Amino acid sequence: MARVVERGLRRTVGVPGLFATAYGNVGSSIYYALGLVAAYALGLTPVVFIFAGGLFALTAKTYAEGASMFPEAGGSSSFARHAFNEVASFFAGWALSLDYIITIAISAFFVPHYLGAFFPSLRHNPGDIIGGLIVVAVLAALNIRGLRESATLNIFLAVTDLFTQIALIVLGAALIFDPSVLVNQVHLGTAPTWHQLIFALSISMVAYTGIETVSNMAEEARDPDDDVPRTVNYVLIAVLAIFAGISIISLIALPVHHVGHHYTTLLGTRYQADPVLGIVSALPLGHGLQTALRYYVGVLAATILIIATNAGLIGISRLSWSLAEHRQLPAVFARVHRRYRTPWFTIAVFSVLAVILLIPGKTDFLGNLYSFGAMLSFTTAHIAVIALRYKDPERRRPYRVPWNVRFRGGWLPVSAVLGGIGTFAAWLSVVILKPEARLVGIPWMVLGLGGYLLYRRHIGVDPRTQCRIERPEAPADFRELAYGSALVPLFGTDVNGSAMSAAARLAGEDATVDALYVIEVPPQLSLDSGMEDEENRARSVLDTARIRGRERKLKVRTSVIRTRNPGAALVDEARRRGSEVIYLDTVHAPPSERVLGPTALYLLRERPCRVVVEADNRLRRDDGATAAGSAAAGVAAGSS
Repeated sequence: MARVVERGLRRTVGVPGLFATAYGNVGSSIYYALGLVAAYALGLTPVVFIFAGGLFALTAKTYAEGASMFPEAGGSSSFARHAFNEVASFFAGWALSLDYIITIAISAFFVPHYLGAFFPSLRHNPGDIIGGLIVVAVLAALNIRGLRESATLNIFLAVTDLFTQIALIVLGAALIFDPSVLVNQVHLGTAPTWHQLIFALSISMVAYTGIETVSNMAEEARDPDDDVPRTVNYVLIAVLAIFAGISIISLIALPVHHVGHHYTTLLGTRYQADPVLGIVSALPLGHGLQTALRYYVGVLAATILIIATNAGLIGISRLSWSLAEHRQLPAVFARVHRRYRTPWFTIAVFSVLAVILLIPGKTDFLGNLYSFGAMLSFTTAHIAVIALRYKDPERRRPYRVPWNVRFRGGWLPVSAVLGGIGTFAAWLSVVILKPEARLVGIPWMVLGLGGYLLYRRHIGVDPRTQCRIERPEAPADFRELAYGSALVPLFGTDVNGSAMSAAARLAGEDATVDALYVIEVPPQLSLDSGMEDEENRARSVLDTARIRGRERKLKVRTSVIRTRNPGAALVDEARRRGSEVIYLDTVHAPPSERVLGPTALYLLRERPCRVVVEADNRLRRDDGATAAGSAAAGVAAGSS
């Protein structure tokens, strides 16, 4: 997850990391979507999920083609920018921003419901609302301070969740499976009514929140040409299989009943806010095993929903930053905290909006609004990919959506056409059937577009024209990195060139040294974010490094690396260059990297070559261990 400025993105996320992130976002919705859809679809819930899954498959394929062409944050907003103009781009981005806000609110709201396995008061008002507010507030504060994502944790939780869902399906099939129960509870036209079925089809897309993750992660994929389409296929298979299996087992465990003049299922009433716990409660497992499984599912679901909430905060941070960078939102949305270097204003504003939507505690309301924004974004993505086939037919497309036919001099992607028709029809049904979509969704879009036009007029820029915030150019002598005998990572404020002077003693005269200034980019920002202060500091430090190197007759080559994981990026760079030694001076590094911080420990553990770490022996680690001395303090074995 690093980028060398002169060479473009240094991509380090493979298929497992991409799958874990995408499945963690999309798969987490089973914990609330099942209850929302079952309340309307009743006995046809599995059919509705399968139908929506087909629409999701078409949309995912469209995103795979778009993301492979433009591996950058922004998703449908980015596609629309390249296909049409900035107005269309903002339209898609503003609709997508509503989805991120809803993702934050709805994921946080369901966290206390699953923790209700331990504390029953959290399963109803006001416990669930207060719990959701606390989740949003804590995660917002942590993101402002610079909360890091853990790829290892994401992979572990995604795999754990996947196997848990499979285990529930297998248990249900072994203990209670009865096809006749599924068939006998369907009374089409009555249970569900046609009105209920149509609305269930539209709201069912809430089950597939997180598809934009494919686009956002494409900028960090090791090989976007191959990894993004493969990830999309794996996520499709996993999600469709899990949703179909869980929905079938849930209706056998909690079937539809005729109560008075209505048909209902406990999935859509008693367990609407924690449907997976409802399934566990209905399995004949015995009191002890059932209680243990409820606790396990409660903790797992709450953890995954917290991660989904955090993913929404990171997603809205990156999206709003991208919109501000392209002069679609005021520059304040691209402002970072002076100390933590995170987009604090964006995080604070959109967290407050999520809290406002969460306070009523109406899950139907949140689901309807999500479908409103999602269907607009998805429809825009389909139209943009279709338009690009004609507007820019020669552009390299590492992945193409299936089912292409020759039409009016170009290749028309039939799957994108079908997907666009389906998502637009779903959007229309939400607008027609649900008043909150009309009373909140449409005003959100109108106010956003009006604000955009006024802002562009205020800064004197045509609304249709691309315009980015100007960033200072890198010096002309920032050259392409090549193989060298020594690799010297530079952090922080080493304006005296101490690291280069010390490294020169190891490299000797006439040696070649690669000096890399490391900028750690918070997950809340895109890797291409401005971060002017860091860029200016990097130029100052690297200028001094070149001077110190020339004084010692060294050939110094300099560049800047942007990364989310400095240790992994440096190991990757050292191996790529065949570096003989890495010299890491932590004396001038940020506080978190001093003594033996995360980067030093990562380098010492991986040992791509000889590693020397220099630290101030006056500093001590938190556990009381004395840091290595400053003379030749670091130690590492070679890789041979």
